[in-house]
Amino acid sequence: MSSSVKSFSVGYNPINKSNIFTSGDCITGQITLEMEKRCTIDSLCIKLKGKAEVKWTEQHGKQSVTYYAKVKYFSIKQFVIEKGKGNTTLGQGCNVYPFTFQIPAQELPSSFKDTYGKIVYTLEANLSRSMRVDSRVKEKFTLSHNWNLNSDPTLMSPQQDITEKKLRLFASGTVSMDANIERTGFHQGEGIKVVASIHNKSSRDIRPKYCLYKKCSYFAKGKRKVQTKDILKEVGDPIPPSAGQTVTRVITIPPDTCVSILNCIILRVEYRLRVYLDVKYASDPEIKFPVVILPALQGPDGEHLPAYPTYGSEGYAVAGSDMPGGTGFFQNQTACGPFAPPPPYETYRTYPRLSDFNEKS
Repeated sequence: MSSSVKSFSVGYNPINKSNIFTSGDCITGQITLEMEKRCTIDSLCIKLKGKAEVKWTEQHGKQSVTYYAKVKYFSIKQFVIEKGKGNTTLGQGCNVYPFTFQIPAQELPSSFKDTYGKIVYTLEANLSRSMRVDSRVKEKFTLSHNWNLNSDPTLMSPQQDITEKKLRLFASGTVSMDANIERTGFHQGEGIKVVASIHNKSSRDIRPKYCLYKKCSYFAKGKRKVQTKDILKEVGDPIPPSAGQTVTRVITIPPDTCVSILNCIILRVEYRLRVYLDVKYASDPEIKFPVVILPALQGPDGEHLPAYPTYGSEGYAVAGSDMPGGTGFFQNQTACGPFAPPPPYETYRTYPRLSDFNEKS
């Protein structure tokens, strides 16, 4: 900062106790400019910005290739002091300039950041003075996609599947499992009740196991990068040979788990709940349920509410990106709603094979 400007900052006022915004909300704040002495200002402006970016590098033989893609959701500018409309001289002391923006009421993905991609929403103030490099200050804020269990029927759809395996090596007989969960969408901090009917017609003990894992997909220049990470693992009690049991287990989603991101064409965050039988000296029979993790429930003042105590059975395309589409458990950029049925697999070059859904990486 120059000798004329002592400090330059931008800040915003929290909208609720959780300090999380959604599309359509108003965000208010202030630019603070503290001057050491009198100084002439050419212009002072504030921008509200939202964007997604992905970037990674791959080694192809001796050549290193960087893949990069960017989607700009919005960029809205307001001038506090406008260039070309006369210089403004500020005196010594603190100058505060309030501002108000309305976040565009459009389909916006939730804030996110990891090694290979990010979705960020920022306030950026720019100070311009003659014969000096412009000064910029930024402040990020958190935005959450505005959805809930009533936003799409798919979220309330129950899921059920069956698996069976015949054992041959170091064991004999068969093991089978019929498992179900009551719906597809769950809030942060909520429990997923898994009911599994297990039949152990083998010569060995078997254990039911559970794994909730995250799958992040990134898209750039016709390429796709996938990363998976286990969120939690749990182990059930052993089931002896020649026995059958119905096992109920509640898998609680950690409250700080990132929400699912299904409405960004260059970055997706998806989850699977893997229910499997641990069989010694054999590959484990398994069932995978796609799970959509929603933001935590909030009260009228935006305070996070506790997760449900009971478990009832109750395309957005953006100009400026060079990626033609995404991939995942739910996908259709042109259909109405984030969970519409996917297009034919030949529609996009980067759309996954059916076998991709059974691979963790």
